[in-house]
Amino acid sequence: MDSSVIVSAVLALLSGIGIFLVACKIMSNHLEAASSESLKRLFAKTSKNKWLGVGIGAVSTAVIQSSGATTVMTIGFVNAGIISLYQAATLIYGANIGTTVTAQIVALGMFGSGSVSMTAVFSALTGLGAFLMLFAKRDRWKTVGGIVTGFGMLFVGLALMSGSMDSFAALDSVKTFLAGIRNPILLVITGAIFTAIIQSSSVMTSIALAMVVSGLISLDQGIFLTMGSNIGSCVVAMLAGAASGLNARRTALIHLLFNCFGVVLFLLAGWLLSVLTEMGGFGSLFEKAFPHAPQTQLAMFHTFFNTVTVLVMLPLTQTLVSFVMRLIPEKAEPANPDRPHLNYVNENMLKTPPVAVQQVKREILRMASLAMENVRRALNTVSTLDFAGGSVFGRTEDELDYLNDALIKYVVKLSSQRGLSERDRVYLSSTYRTVRDLERIGDYAENFMEYADALRQMNQRFSPAALDEIRQLADILDNLYAKAVAAYEHEDFAALEAAGVIEEETDDFTKEMEDNHIMRLTNGTCTPGVGAQYLALSSNAERIADHLFNVAKSIRVLAA
Repeated sequence: MDSSVIVSAVLALLSGIGIFLVACKIMSNHLEAASSESLKRLFAKTSKNKWLGVGIGAVSTAVIQSSGATTVMTIGFVNAGIISLYQAATLIYGANIGTTVTAQIVALGMFGSGSVSMTAVFSALTGLGAFLMLFAKRDRWKTVGGIVTGFGMLFVGLALMSGSMDSFAALDSVKTFLAGIRNPILLVITGAIFTAIIQSSSVMTSIALAMVVSGLISLDQGIFLTMGSNIGSCVVAMLAGAASGLNARRTALIHLLFNCFGVVLFLLAGWLLSVLTEMGGFGSLFEKAFPHAPQTQLAMFHTFFNTVTVLVMLPLTQTLVSFVMRLIPEKAEPANPDRPHLNYVNENMLKTPPVAVQQVKREILRMASLAMENVRRALNTVSTLDFAGGSVFGRTEDELDYLNDALIKYVVKLSSQRGLSERDRVYLSSTYRTVRDLERIGDYAENFMEYADALRQMNQRFSPAALDEIRQLADILDNLYAKAVAAYEHEDFAALEAAGVIEEETDDFTKEMEDNHIMRLTNGTCTPGVGAQYLALSSNAERIADHLFNVAKSIRVLAA
């Protein structure tokens, strides 16, 4: 009899965990899609203000319902050099506070009596959300439906987990076994291991809540399991850090040490409390503070635990960062530090698509800057025949070729991720041509260098009049680049219009260059050999202007 009850209860528990995890994923994806622009602005405001960092981490985690996602996002930012280790630490602190929101929601759902409970009411939202997802015509309402469905499914999973705990609680053998696990260290380790396996502290905390409410374990036991879940949640960060750079590994270690410190602090405080007051540990305090509500008692402890740990550690953040930097010291520079690479995006950021989209734009803007730098170098070289910058030009061209290939591959992966808003998907679809336009600008700059080399071999150079025209051309291209970048970065249609005017000015000026060149050929100022290079240069410059304007024009699809 007992064996069949246990098997049924285990199956129900596994079903509940599965539904709960799927619910978290559904809600997280749709919340990210709905709040993608807000999340982008939020992380853009990260600064050295430690309280702001904590607030951003807490709000972001509360919004997307995943401390793991926030932590992975933070590690990606550190790895890309966007934020410092100090800033990353404060974001992680905030994520630990934000993740307690899930426990509070679950605890709220456990209230109710009679035939209709809060769990049943919230679970019914699953059907309402599903109807919205299936029958709504607008993407915004489909996203809302996804959020509501995920929220309702949380309580469907919770109901299954709670029911399985009730079945367990009815067995004397199970009660005797669990009652024997009183060692706080063992309970913390159990909570950490289970959380590491399922990679969700929210699920571990929810299971502990269900066990406490059903009377399967005491509040103190639930507290120690919950504390262990904080350590187990670091596995996600450790995995992300292991596959990333030096500072990413340091960030993951900061997360682990921070949570371990909090557990040690509360284990010692709980022991002192029981010894000095003879009233038991934290369990007795929260039982008195929230009588007859075991779910609230554990949920409030979870929030209290993370908040107090943050308050204690916040003034010690710089010490923690310095300690971690000593544990993971700087390594010698690699043999080829100039090897092409992506600065702002990595594989880990694919777990947080809305932020990855923002970083793709930063990477494209960097590519635009590199392309224009080479245009300037090449025009200077063809004007002065000074090839001192040739090696830098070559490295930059190699990086442009690498970015062309790497960015396209990354965007393909990112486009297949869930949790992207329709606007983000439209933007990503436009990046393929933008990246290609920028790579072509680099190719035309390379042509300029070839013209310079041809002049050197002929031992000739452009006439003073031609050089003056090239200087004017460089200024026009610089102005066009500035307007194109402003339009692309800020979706500034006034800048787009200005870029269009300058692009037409470039067409007119390159035509004028060709007419002037013919006159110089006629009066003998220029030789045919030099003239051929000059005509090719003006033609290539006109094409560079076209590609720059294409970059600016790409924002039109976002306004459609």
